[in-house]
Amino acid sequence: MKSSYMRLSCLTWAGVLTLLVSQATQAQQQQAADAAASAETVPAAAQVPAEPKPASDPTQPEAIDKRILGVLPNYRTADGTVPFRPIDWKYKLKIAAKDSFDWPSYITGAAFAGIYMIDKDHPAFGGGVAGFARYYGTSTADQVIGNMLTEGFMSVAFHEDPRYFRRANGPKWGRLGYALTRVLVCKTDHGNPTFNFAEVVGNGIGASISNLYYPDQRGLSPTITRAGTQIATDALSNALKEFWPDVKRRLHHRQAEGQAFAQNP
Repeated sequence: MKSSYMRLSCLTWAGVLTLLVSQATQAQQQQAADAAASAETVPAAAQVPAEPKPASDPTQPEAIDKRILGVLPNYRTADGTVPFRPIDWKYKLKIAAKDSFDWPSYITGAAFAGIYMIDKDHPAFGGGVAGFARYYGTSTADQVIGNMLTEGFMSVAFHEDPRYFRRANGPKWGRLGYALTRVLVCKTDHGNPTFNFAEVVGNGIGASISNLYYPDQRGLSPTITRAGTQIATDALSNALKEFWPDVKRRLHHRQAEGQAFAQNP
Protein backbone atom coordinates (compact mmCIF):
# COMPACT_ATOMS: atom_id res chain seq x y z
CA MET A 1 0.00 0.00 0.00
CA LYS A 2 1.11 3.48 -0.64
CA SER A 3 2.47 5.79 1.99
CA SER A 4 -0.52 8.15 2.09
CA TYR A 5 -2.91 5.35 2.95
CA MET A 6 -0.54 3.94 5.55
CA ARG A 7 -0.18 7.37 7.18
CA LEU A 8 -3.94 7.82 7.22
CA SER A 9 -4.45 4.38 8.76
CA CYS A 10 -1.80 4.93 11.42
CA LEU A 11 -3.15 8.35 12.40
CA THR A 12 -6.74 7.06 12.51
CA TRP A 13 -5.91 4.04 14.62
CA ALA A 14 -3.66 6.04 16.93
CA GLY A 15 -6.47 8.51 17.55
CA VAL A 16 -8.99 5.73 18.17
CA LEU A 17 -6.69 3.91 20.59
CA THR A 18 -5.86 7.09 22.50
CA LEU A 19 -9.58 7.84 22.88
CA LEU A 20 -10.35 4.28 23.95
CA VAL A 21 -7.62 4.09 26.57
CA SER A 22 -8.43 7.50 28.04
CA GLN A 23 -12.16 6.80 28.14
CA ALA A 24 -11.56 3.34 29.63
CA THR A 25 -9.41 4.84 32.36
CA GLN A 26 -12.11 7.36 33.22
CA ALA A 27 -14.72 4.60 33.21
CA GLN A 28 -12.67 2.49 35.64
CA GLN A 29 -12.16 5.47 37.93
CA GLN A 30 -15.87 6.31 37.84
CA GLN A 31 -16.80 2.69 38.52
CA ALA A 32 -14.48 2.59 41.54
CA ALA A 33 -15.92 5.87 42.82
CA ASP A 34 -19.49 4.60 42.41
CA ALA A 35 -18.62 1.38 44.23
CA ALA A 36 -17.05 3.31 47.10
CA ALA A 37 -20.09 5.57 47.35
CA SER A 38 -22.42 2.57 47.43
CA ALA A 39 -20.35 0.93 50.15
CA GLU A 40 -20.64 4.05 52.31
CA THR A 41 -24.40 4.35 51.97
CA VAL A 42 -25.35 0.67 52.31
CA PRO A 43 -24.74 -1.11 55.64
CA ALA A 44 -22.29 -3.99 55.45
CA ALA A 45 -24.92 -6.46 56.65
CA ALA A 46 -27.21 -5.47 53.79
CA GLN A 47 -24.59 -5.99 51.09
CA VAL A 48 -25.47 -9.29 49.40
CA PRO A 49 -23.36 -10.46 46.47
CA ALA A 50 -25.31 -10.60 43.23
CA GLU A 51 -25.92 -14.00 41.74
CA PRO A 52 -24.54 -14.58 38.24
CA LYS A 53 -27.10 -14.28 35.49
CA PRO A 54 -27.85 -17.35 33.39
CA ALA A 55 -26.35 -17.33 29.91
CA SER A 56 -28.51 -17.37 26.82
CA ASP A 57 -25.47 -18.40 24.74
CA PRO A 58 -23.31 -21.06 26.42
CA THR A 59 -20.17 -19.64 24.82
CA GLN A 60 -20.79 -16.08 26.01
CA PRO A 61 -22.13 -15.86 29.57
CA GLU A 62 -22.13 -12.09 29.44
CA ALA A 63 -24.05 -9.95 26.96
CA ILE A 64 -21.57 -8.53 24.44
CA ASP A 65 -22.34 -5.93 21.80
CA LYS A 66 -22.37 -7.49 18.37
CA ARG A 67 -21.22 -4.23 16.83
CA ILE A 68 -18.63 -1.77 18.14
CA LEU A 69 -19.78 1.83 17.79
CA GLY A 70 -22.92 0.33 16.30
CA VAL A 71 -21.04 -0.43 13.07
CA LEU A 72 -17.97 -2.67 13.36
CA PRO A 73 -18.82 -6.41 13.58
CA ASN A 74 -17.94 -7.89 16.97
CA TYR A 75 -19.14 -11.49 16.84
CA ARG A 76 -15.98 -13.23 18.06
CA THR A 77 -15.47 -11.43 21.37
CA ALA A 78 -15.92 -13.60 24.49
CA ASP A 79 -15.69 -12.94 28.22
CA GLY A 80 -12.21 -13.99 29.32
CA THR A 81 -13.04 -13.69 33.03
CA VAL A 82 -15.23 -16.81 33.09
CA PRO A 83 -14.17 -20.47 32.76
CA PHE A 84 -13.29 -21.49 29.22
CA ARG A 85 -15.95 -23.35 27.24
CA PRO A 86 -15.00 -24.73 23.81
CA ILE A 87 -16.94 -24.23 20.59
CA ASP A 88 -17.29 -26.66 17.68
CA TRP A 89 -16.29 -26.22 14.06
CA LYS A 90 -19.79 -25.14 13.05
CA TYR A 91 -19.74 -22.26 15.51
CA LYS A 92 -16.30 -21.18 14.26
CA LEU A 93 -17.59 -20.97 10.70
CA LYS A 94 -20.68 -19.15 11.94
CA ILE A 95 -18.52 -16.49 13.61
CA ALA A 96 -16.43 -16.10 10.46
CA ALA A 97 -19.52 -15.77 8.26
CA LYS A 98 -21.11 -13.16 10.52
CA ASP A 99 -17.91 -11.10 10.62
CA SER A 100 -17.60 -11.38 6.83
CA PHE A 101 -21.16 -10.75 5.65
CA ASP A 102 -22.72 -8.52 8.31
CA TRP A 103 -24.11 -5.43 6.54
CA PRO A 104 -21.57 -2.92 8.01
CA SER A 105 -18.76 -4.87 6.32
CA TYR A 106 -20.02 -3.65 2.95
CA ILE A 107 -19.78 -0.06 4.15
CA THR A 108 -16.24 -0.71 5.34
CA GLY A 109 -15.40 -2.19 1.95
CA ALA A 110 -16.73 0.92 0.21
CA ALA A 111 -14.69 3.17 2.52
CA PHE A 112 -11.48 1.30 1.79
CA ALA A 113 -12.31 1.27 -1.92
CA GLY A 114 -12.66 5.05 -1.88
CA ILE A 115 -9.32 5.48 -0.10
CA TYR A 116 -7.54 3.12 -2.51
CA MET A 117 -9.08 4.87 -5.52
CA ILE A 118 -8.15 8.37 -4.36
CA ASP A 119 -4.63 7.15 -3.67
CA LYS A 120 -4.54 5.35 -7.07
CA ASP A 121 -3.24 2.31 -5.27
CA HIS A 122 -3.97 0.07 -8.26
CA PRO A 123 -3.59 2.08 -11.51
CA ALA A 124 -4.66 -0.93 -13.58
CA PHE A 125 -8.18 -0.62 -12.16
CA GLY A 126 -8.67 2.77 -13.82
CA GLY A 127 -11.14 5.41 -12.66
CA GLY A 128 -14.82 6.23 -12.83
CA VAL A 129 -17.64 3.90 -11.86
CA ALA A 130 -15.91 0.87 -13.36
CA GLY A 131 -12.71 1.60 -11.47
CA PHE A 132 -14.54 2.07 -8.18
CA ALA A 133 -16.38 -1.22 -8.74
CA ARG A 134 -13.04 -3.00 -9.11
CA TYR A 135 -11.65 -1.35 -5.98
CA TYR A 136 -14.83 -2.20 -4.08
CA GLY A 137 -14.86 -5.80 -5.24
CA THR A 138 -11.23 -6.46 -4.34
CA SER A 139 -11.35 -4.70 -0.94
CA THR A 140 -14.49 -6.64 -0.02
CA ALA A 141 -12.86 -9.85 -1.22
CA ASP A 142 -9.86 -9.13 1.03
CA GLN A 143 -12.14 -8.88 4.07
CA VAL A 144 -14.23 -11.95 3.29
CA ILE A 145 -11.31 -14.20 2.38
CA GLY A 146 -9.27 -13.04 5.37
CA ASN A 147 -12.10 -13.54 7.87
CA MET A 148 -13.23 -16.91 6.52
CA LEU A 149 -9.67 -18.25 6.52
CA THR A 150 -8.40 -16.94 9.88
CA GLU A 151 -11.59 -17.21 11.93
CA GLY A 152 -13.11 -20.18 10.11
CA PHE A 153 -11.20 -22.72 8.07
CA MET A 154 -7.72 -22.26 9.56
CA SER A 155 -9.02 -22.25 13.14
CA VAL A 156 -10.76 -25.54 12.38
CA ALA A 157 -7.65 -27.00 10.71
CA PHE A 158 -5.30 -25.99 13.55
CA HIS A 159 -7.81 -26.78 16.33
CA GLU A 160 -7.64 -23.19 17.61
CA ASP A 161 -10.32 -20.99 19.11
CA PRO A 162 -10.87 -17.88 16.92
CA ARG A 163 -12.52 -15.84 19.67
CA TYR A 164 -10.94 -12.83 21.36
CA PHE A 165 -11.14 -13.42 25.12
CA ARG A 166 -11.54 -9.99 26.65
CA ARG A 167 -9.48 -9.45 29.82
CA ALA A 168 -11.73 -6.61 31.08
CA ASN A 169 -9.78 -5.96 34.31
CA GLY A 170 -6.31 -4.75 35.26
CA PRO A 171 -4.01 -1.87 34.25
CA LYS A 172 -5.00 -0.28 30.96
CA TRP A 173 -1.56 -0.61 29.36
CA GLY A 174 -1.39 -4.26 30.35
CA ARG A 175 -4.77 -4.82 28.75
CA LEU A 176 -3.66 -2.98 25.62
CA GLY A 177 -0.54 -5.11 25.34
CA TYR A 178 -2.61 -8.24 25.87
CA ALA A 179 -5.07 -7.21 23.14
CA LEU A 180 -2.40 -6.37 20.57
CA THR A 181 -0.50 -9.64 21.07
CA ARG A 182 -3.53 -11.93 20.67
CA VAL A 183 -2.80 -12.06 16.93
CA LEU A 184 0.24 -14.13 17.90
CA VAL A 185 -1.20 -15.99 20.90
CA CYS A 186 -4.56 -17.75 21.03
CA LYS A 187 -6.27 -20.66 22.77
CA THR A 188 -6.51 -24.22 21.53
CA ASP A 189 -9.82 -26.05 21.50
CA HIS A 190 -8.88 -27.24 25.00
CA GLY A 191 -8.25 -23.73 26.29
CA ASN A 192 -4.45 -23.89 26.37
CA PRO A 193 -2.32 -21.01 25.00
CA THR A 194 -0.59 -21.58 21.67
CA PHE A 195 0.92 -19.70 18.76
CA ASN A 196 -1.84 -18.25 16.57
CA PHE A 197 -1.21 -20.28 13.43
CA ALA A 198 -4.71 -19.57 12.11
CA GLU A 199 -4.09 -15.79 12.11
CA VAL A 200 -0.64 -15.88 10.53
CA VAL A 201 -1.15 -18.72 8.05
CA GLY A 202 -4.68 -17.62 7.17
CA ASN A 203 -3.65 -14.08 6.35
CA GLY A 204 -0.65 -15.38 4.43
CA ILE A 205 -2.88 -17.55 2.27
CA GLY A 206 -5.37 -14.72 1.85
CA ALA A 207 -2.63 -12.33 0.71
CA SER A 208 -1.38 -14.95 -1.76
CA ILE A 209 -4.88 -15.43 -3.20
CA SER A 210 -5.17 -11.68 -3.71
CA ASN A 211 -2.33 -11.90 -6.23
CA LEU A 212 -5.00 -13.19 -8.60
CA TYR A 213 -6.89 -9.89 -8.63
CA TYR A 214 -4.10 -7.36 -7.96
CA PRO A 215 -2.27 -7.41 -11.32
CA ASP A 216 0.09 -4.55 -10.44
CA GLN A 217 1.01 -5.77 -6.95
CA ARG A 218 2.12 -9.35 -7.33
CA GLY A 219 5.13 -11.12 -5.94
CA LEU A 220 6.68 -11.93 -2.60
CA SER A 221 7.15 -8.42 -1.22
CA PRO A 222 3.61 -7.11 -1.91
CA THR A 223 2.15 -10.37 -0.57
CA ILE A 224 4.09 -10.11 2.70
CA THR A 225 3.08 -6.44 3.00
CA ARG A 226 -0.61 -7.25 2.58
CA ALA A 227 -0.45 -10.11 5.08
CA GLY A 228 1.42 -7.97 7.63
CA THR A 229 -1.02 -5.09 7.20
CA GLN A 230 -3.97 -7.39 7.81
CA ILE A 231 -2.38 -8.89 10.94
CA ALA A 232 -1.67 -5.40 12.27
CA THR A 233 -5.26 -4.37 11.53
CA ASP A 234 -6.54 -7.41 13.42
CA ALA A 235 -4.34 -6.50 16.39
CA LEU A 236 -5.83 -3.02 16.53
CA SER A 237 -9.29 -4.51 16.15
CA ASN A 238 -8.61 -6.55 19.29
CA ALA A 239 -7.85 -3.33 21.15
CA LEU A 240 -11.26 -2.00 20.12
CA LYS A 241 -12.88 -5.18 21.40
CA GLU A 242 -11.05 -4.88 24.73
CA PHE A 243 -11.89 -1.27 25.54
CA TRP A 244 -15.24 -0.65 23.83
CA PRO A 245 -17.36 -1.83 26.83
CA ASP A 246 -15.45 0.58 29.12
CA VAL A 247 -16.01 3.45 26.72
CA LYS A 248 -19.68 2.56 26.39
CA ARG A 249 -20.12 2.61 30.18
CA ARG A 250 -18.42 5.99 30.33
CA LEU A 251 -20.68 7.40 27.63
CA HIS A 252 -23.78 6.06 29.37
CA HIS A 253 -22.62 7.61 32.65
CA ARG A 254 -22.18 10.98 30.97
CA GLN A 255 -25.62 10.67 29.39
CA ALA A 256 -27.17 9.86 32.78
CA GLU A 257 -25.41 12.86 34.33
CA GLY A 258 -26.73 15.09 31.55
CA GLN A 259 -30.29 13.86 32.01
CA ALA A 260 -30.08 14.34 35.78
CA PHE A 261 -28.79 17.88 35.31
CA ALA A 262 -31.57 18.66 32.83
CA GLN A 263 -34.19 17.45 35.30
CA ASN A 264 -32.61 19.23 38.26
CA PRO A 265 -30.78 22.30 36.97
